[in-house]
Amino acid sequence: MKLNKPSLPTLASATLLLALAAASLLALQPADAADDTAKAGAPKPALSVAAVQARSESWPQTLAANGSLAAWREVQVGTEASGQRIEQVLVDIGQRVKKGQLLAQLAAASLSAELAASKASLLEAQASAQDAAATAARLKSLAGSDAVSAQQVEQAQAADAAARARVAALQARVKADELRLSHTRVVAPVDGVVATKEAVEGALPQPGQTLFTLIRDGRLEWRAEVPGADLGRLAVGQKVRITPAGGQALDGRVRLVAPTVDPANRMGRVLVDVPAHGTARAGMFARGEFVLGEAPVLTLPQSALLLRDGFAYVFRVEGSKVRQAKVETGRRQGDRVEVKAGLKAGEPVVTQGVGFLADGDTVRVVAAPAGAASGVAK
Repeated sequence: MKLNKPSLPTLASATLLLALAAASLLALQPADAADDTAKAGAPKPALSVAAVQARSESWPQTLAANGSLAAWREVQVGTEASGQRIEQVLVDIGQRVKKGQLLAQLAAASLSAELAASKASLLEAQASAQDAAATAARLKSLAGSDAVSAQQVEQAQAADAAARARVAALQARVKADELRLSHTRVVAPVDGVVATKEAVEGALPQPGQTLFTLIRDGRLEWRAEVPGADLGRLAVGQKVRITPAGGQALDGRVRLVAPTVDPANRMGRVLVDVPAHGTARAGMFARGEFVLGEAPVLTLPQSALLLRDGFAYVFRVEGSKVRQAKVETGRRQGDRVEVKAGLKAGEPVVTQGVGFLADGDTVRVVAAPAGAASGVAK
């Protein structure tokens, strides 16, 4: 079968129809798509950022430790009186007392009566001793005469000695009764603060029983546990910054560095004097830092750091671009952070808005806002 070739007018008509279809599709295409196509190659607009330079500062070098607050000296107060009930308790826990202040009063009526009887016996013995002494002196003056015999003189002298001995014994008894009576008064042996109180009115304390515990002078100490390898870095008199749990920071000084280390945990004890303060209590846990000296450190404002995935980053300003850099941080002091590695002094970094930046972004550095750290990059 013979096929007929298309004529030239037919080909021209087909070409015209295709051109019209293409023109219709272009007309129907959205204007935004055309704009996006035009802008695909345009650069990203620059972001305005403030920058600061990493600077070197002199910061204290410290050694951190943990420990507990305790009484500097504990004084236990009791009584030696036996069989006497407590009539009055005059102080309570937490009260500050002075040396010699009455803390508790025990029953003293029976002991007062015994003391009065002892004093009366002493007076009687003293009177008898005076009479015996006078008799012995008189007979001694007549010795050698026919009026008295030698035996009478000796008897008079013996009676005088016995009378004087009785007086001495009763004097000792009076002192003992006075001492027993004084034991009914429980007084503070030192200035301090009442830490514990076991005395109860009506109770019958035993001799030597602790009725009160005083914190001498109200002073506390921090008992820090320090690794044995670091004990050599500490010395008596060094400053310490102590922060009790939930309390205000206190300034103390090292009083004693233990000469030995616990073989079980290889830790040594360091005792630090702590000033009296309302928020500090014996038995509280506290953290502290021993001030070892000062050394230069590289620092940045806290706002210059980007924390991501457990690491810290900064954005270095390199001309009109920013480059993300990983840094190693250390201590914090106020709004400044120590940078241990990853940055050099004087390098400009973005200080605000780091969360909106990405590596390689184009930026425009502007003046830092008022109150920003010194060293703004121009």
